[in-house]
Amino acid sequence: MSAAKKPTAKTDNFLNKFMSADLNRWNKYLALIFAVQGIVILILSVNRSYPISTSFLGIDTLQSQAQNSTVFATGIQHVFDVNIAYLIAAFFFIGAIAHALVATKLRTMYERDIKNGINRIRWIEYALCAGVMIALIGMLVGVEDISTIFLLFGTTAVMSLLGIVMEAQNQGTRKVSWASFIVGCSVGALPWIVLATYLISGGIYGTNAPGFVYWVFGTMLVLFAAFPVNTYLIFHKSGKWKDYLFGERMFMILSLVAKTALAWIVFAGSLHP
Repeated sequence: MSAAKKPTAKTDNFLNKFMSADLNRWNKYLALIFAVQGIVILILSVNRSYPISTSFLGIDTLQSQAQNSTVFATGIQHVFDVNIAYLIAAFFFIGAIAHALVATKLRTMYERDIKNGINRIRWIEYALCAGVMIALIGMLVGVEDISTIFLLFGTTAVMSLLGIVMEAQNQGTRKVSWASFIVGCSVGALPWIVLATYLISGGIYGTNAPGFVYWVFGTMLVLFAAFPVNTYLIFHKSGKWKDYLFGERMFMILSLVAKTALAWIVFAGSLHP
C-alpha cells in the first residue's frame, strides 16, 4: 500500500491564499452565493406545503354527555400551510442581507469588531437563520404545532445570541469565562432532543419519515455541532485558531456548507419537479 500523499507546496500556497483573502471579498461572495441559491430554489421548487396547527383546551361533548359531567380534552385546529421552499429562501436571503451589509454599510463597524475579537452581526444572523432552519427540520420530522415550532426557533436563536455574550464577556480578559458557552450548548441541544423524539416516535408508533429526512437530521446535527466546536477552538486558541480571523473564516465556511446542504438535500428529497 502506497503512503498517503503529503500536501504539495503548490497546494499549501493555494490554501494560504484562500484563507488569507480579504474578508470584505469573502462577504461579497457569500452575499452573492446565498442570494443566487435563494432565487434558484424559488424558481426550481414545486409547491410542498406543510400544515401548521394549534392545540387548545376544549370540552368533549360526547364524553361529557355520557358521564353527565364536564370532560375536557385537547383539540387541534389547522391554522395555515407553509411552503417549505419559502423557508429555504428565507434563510438564504437573511444570510445574503447580513453579508451584504457587513461588506458595505456596516463594514467599518464589522472590521472594528473583528479586530476586537467579536462579531455581533454574525450571531444575530445565525439566530435568525438557524432558527428558521431548525423550524424547517421540525416540520420535516412531523412537528405541526405552532407553539412547538416557536420554541424550536426561540431556543436555537437564544443559543446563537449567547455567542455575543461569550465574546463580549471575554473582551480583554486573561482567563476565559465559559459560562455562556456551556449554557448556549445546553440550550442548543434541546431542539435536537425534540427532533430526535419525533423521529423515534414516528418509527415506533406511526410511519418512518422519508429517507431524505434522516439525511437532513444527521447532516445538520453534525454541522450545527461544528459551530460550538469552532467557538471553543477560537477561545481555547488552538493552533491556527489563535488568529481570530481564521475562526471567522471557518464560521463563514460552516455557514455556507450548512445552508447549502440543508437546502439541496430537502430539494432533492421533496422539492424537485
